[in-house]
Amino acid sequence: MKETGKSLLLKLKEEGKGLFSSQETEDRVLRGFSRILTREAFLCNRPVVLFKLPGERTHYVVDLLDPKEMTFLYDLRELNGKKGFVFAPFHVSEEHPIILFEASDEILDENGHLFPLPLLPSTFKAPLFEEQSTYAPVPESYARRFQRFSDALRAGMFEKLVLSRAESMSCREDFFFPDLFYDTSILYANSYIYTFYIPGRMLWAGATPEVLLSSKDGNVWNTVALAGTQSLCAGGELPLKWDEKNRQEQAYVADYIRKQLSSLGIRAEESEPYAVRAGALSHLKTDFHFTLADKEHLGDLIKTLYPTPAVCGLPKEEAYRFIVENEGYDRSYYSGIVGWLDPNGQTDLYVNLRCAEVHTLADKSLGATLYAGGGLLASSNLDDEWLETEKKMQTMRRVVGSTGDTKR
Repeated sequence: MKETGKSLLLKLKEEGKGLFSSQETEDRVLRGFSRILTREAFLCNRPVVLFKLPGERTHYVVDLLDPKEMTFLYDLRELNGKKGFVFAPFHVSEEHPIILFEASDEILDENGHLFPLPLLPSTFKAPLFEEQSTYAPVPESYARRFQRFSDALRAGMFEKLVLSRAESMSCREDFFFPDLFYDTSILYANSYIYTFYIPGRMLWAGATPEVLLSSKDGNVWNTVALAGTQSLCAGGELPLKWDEKNRQEQAYVADYIRKQLSSLGIRAEESEPYAVRAGALSHLKTDFHFTLADKEHLGDLIKTLYPTPAVCGLPKEEAYRFIVENEGYDRSYYSGIVGWLDPNGQTDLYVNLRCAEVHTLADKSLGATLYAGGGLLASSNLDDEWLETEKKMQTMRRVVGSTGDTKR
């Protein structure tokens, strides 16, 4: 019988005891083994996902040997009682369903946990980035959409709206699918990194800073209000001053989280807003910590929280409909949900930001569609908002991009 990646990994770890000269050597061997597993999944056309938590030097591989372990869902409440890797779109449809890689014995240890594999050496530090000196000018198509959203805000229809856009570009000539995850992890060690692949259907990758729902052990749960954007200061330092627009934008998200949790009878402890890094940018963040009396209905909680004003707007339902009808394109899985779900163990669900979808072009070369957005208030400025999306897209441009043409 052919051995699975799990059984091979167990054998390698067990039989390798005492053979490695150091922990560093063992880590190097296991990192190499992870790359082999990943490349095999791509070459054998098997669905596979890799992900890494912020700041951690280990990562996880979910390699589906049985297609029956992949489930399509059409409502977040269908995640109640489920365990596995979730990939959900902003707007659920037949074309873009919620995808669940269900947990199975083939990918879990005897305690029901995923196997952590080493990825980055203990001495690794994420690189600092210098901000670009020039950016593309505002195209007329974006200006028209901005005006449409701005008019609605100034008319008092909404408190906040998120306007996003997509950009297509050619991949660099040396781009290779299985290395996408590792390249992104090296550049953005302090973000949630993932690569999600279904043969013949999709290949997505991202480096997102925004937690939707997390727990280390199923006891204490966490979510965040993340909004407002500034470039890092010289030397990669966090900015100390935030203007009223950014502070108000983040306060809207924090107030929304507070009200949504309260509507479910959840009393949360929360932090004061503070600045955090996300690649070459910084955001304002408030942490919320709480316990749950009912962990088997996480789908209900996720549906109550999502979409947050950080990717949608306020009022929630009205803003969601306005975006779907007026943004001018389908967000697909951008600003959706990505991550591992386990009601009784570790959960790490993130909002799918700073992401790209890789696809094959007409000439058989590889291209990528990048996504980014920004929160608009009635006071928002066109040039500022365009520049924010340009800076956010730079996250994945550094990973997949070439010097070829881009289409905005």
